[in-house]
Order: sequence, then structure tokens, then C-alpha cells
Amino acid sequence: MTPVTPADTVTDRFSALRPYQDDEVASVLSRLSHDDEFQAAIARFRLPRLDAVAPWLTRALIGYGLRRRMRGIHSITEFQRHIADYMEHMIERTVDRLEIHGLEALDDDQAYLFIGNHRDISLDPAFVNFALYLHNRNTVRIAIGDNLLEKPYVSDLMRLNKSFIVPRSSTGKREMIKAFQLLSEYIQHSIEIDNHSVWMAQRQGRAKNGIDRTDPAIIKMLCMAKRAENRDAPLAQIIAGLHVVPVSISYEYDPCDVQKARELAATESDGRYQKLAFEDMRSIAAGIVGDKGRVNLRFGTALNGGDFDSIEALTEEIDRQVLEGYQLYPSHFLALEKLGEHPELLELDDVTSADRNRFEARLAEVPEELRPWWLRQYANPVINCRAPILLDA
Repeated sequence: MTPVTPADTVTDRFSALRPYQDDEVASVLSRLSHDDEFQAAIARFRLPRLDAVAPWLTRALIGYGLRRRMRGIHSITEFQRHIADYMEHMIERTVDRLEIHGLEALDDDQAYLFIGNHRDISLDPAFVNFALYLHNRNTVRIAIGDNLLEKPYVSDLMRLNKSFIVPRSSTGKREMIKAFQLLSEYIQHSIEIDNHSVWMAQRQGRAKNGIDRTDPAIIKMLCMAKRAENRDAPLAQIIAGLHVVPVSISYEYDPCDVQKARELAATESDGRYQKLAFEDMRSIAAGIVGDKGRVNLRFGTALNGGDFDSIEALTEEIDRQVLEGYQLYPSHFLALEKLGEHPELLELDDVTSADRNRFEARLAEVPEELRPWWLRQYANPVINCRAPILLDA
């Protein structure tokens, strides 16, 4: 991986949202290693029994372990090498097979804005980073909503991992516009000035129902910086300057599928879903440790030469590439079969008895009242990829 851009090349205007830089690593790691809440969170996860009876001891052990492990980390690159080690172990334990496609067609020396479908809070960009790491390319700066940064230590960890903050909690239209203008400028700065790739989701929040669609508001935000310089700047020119590349990630099984089903059911019955405190953090942990089956990551083609005269035309092309690159697994077809819908879309010839047994075993663990929602999130990708007009209807 190439060195991280020095802090002095990023203007102070971006200091509140940008990732940390090398000269900030030592102080941030020191703060983390002494953070009581961070130590408590790790202790509850790694040493739950001991923490229940002797929390003072687990905090002391965790704090010592953190300081010992962080002693050799002096840069963002070194920090991410540690993350790569954890990723390798996580993949060995929870992924049957990881396939990566399309990266070899992209220029090693060009920065890209990767716009991907969004299924897992942390793993979607983590798999993108791991693919880049395996190909000896620089990792991406990651767009992350400020709603996820519920604790200072979470913000520190994310920004050490090259995450930058997307405003979602601003109040007032003028404040929100100002925040998105700055975000647009930062993304443009990353691509055009720092030559540093960026990853962001095609929509706000995960596609919990399995329907991947690009939110036009994302494209409007990306245009804000250039349109502030020239309100008549052509859309195709703006996108060409950002070197947008659609990315598809497909999971055979989603470790958070039951929680997503619960949220979908509550939204349908009550009109809204009220998250519990730190629920997103628990979803991140569940996504990391849970079984995923097979995972497929596909990088699309850069949208540099397209003649996009409208935001609608651009979102349609991003959606087309995301869906074209999406890998449908037996779990998707079996879910559609179980729902008894659209038999003309089923492809079951390659579904083995082992696939069917695994699917039935997972379904059996889902509370009965949530099963329609659980099945829907696996079945919808088949419909979206093969006959999206059925979802629109």
C-alpha cells in the first residue's frame, strides 16, 4: 500500500470530517488504549465470563494488551496491516469462498470513486479494502454516517481506518446543505488533488429488503462542489472527473438477516422501527463473526466516457452495473421458491442437496412471524436482477 497523504495536504476546512493522518496516529492510539468504554466493550466481547465477576481485572488486561499491540503502530498503513490480518482470520472462519473480479481492469495509478451496493455496515468497504490490499493497491477512504459514531472510541477507530464522516444528524435545511457542500468538496479533493480512492454506498443505509437501487440524492451531493464553481458544469464532465466505478458485493448468507427481518416487520406493522442503543455496533460485530457462506465482489467499469445528460440516466447505469455484477446464490433462488412467487425466474439446476439442507437449517432458526421478511430479503435480488419491473409494480 502507498503512503497516506500527509495531513498538511488536506486543508483545515476538512478536519472535522476527514480520516486521521499519520501524524495523529500516536495520540489517537494512546487515547484508545486508556479509554474505559473501549476496554469495557472489548472485555464484554472477548472475556464475558471473567468480566461479569471481575470487570476491573478484564479492563486492566485489555488495556495492557491494547498498549502492547499498538506499540509498533506509527502510521495509518501500519494500522491497516493489522486490520488485514484480522480480515484474513475472519475470512478463514466465516467465508466459504471469496471471489474478486474486475479489479485487474482498473488503472493502478488512478484514484476512483467506488459506489457500491450496501448490505453490511462495515464489511462492504472492508472487502473492497481487502481486495485492494491483496493487489498491492492503496486502500480507500470510506464514507460513514455520523449516526454510527455513537461513542468517541468508535469515531477514533473508524477514522484510523480512513473513514470520513457523512452528516445525517444535522438539523435545519441550511445546515444540512452546508454540510453536504463540504462533503462534496472533500470527495472531489480526495479524487482530484490527493489521487486517493473513495468508497461510498449507493444509498443511505443498508438495503435491508435486498433491493439495490441508487439514491439520486447521492449523485446530487457529488455534483455540489463542481456546481458551486460552475453552476452549468455538465453532469458527464463532473462524473468523469470523479472516475466513478460501480461495485457489487454479494453474500450467500447475511449474518444480520434476522435483525433486518425484525426491522422490516416492525416498519410494516408500526410505520417505523426504533433502534435500541448501540444496535448498529452490535450489527457490526454480528456481521464480522457470523457465517456468510460465499462472498462475491465485482468491480465494474469506470463511467468516464458515458454521455450522461441526467441524474436519472447516471443512476440507471450504476444500477445496471451493480445488478449485472451481483452473484445470485442458491439461498436466493430457494427463498423465492419458498415464497411461491415468479417460478419463471427460478434456476435450481445447480442447487445441491447440501445447499437446500443448509438453507432449511437457517430458516428453521428464524422466528416464524419473521420468516416472510427473512425470505423476502433473499428473494428480492433474484427479482431485481432478472425482472426489476415486477418490484416496481
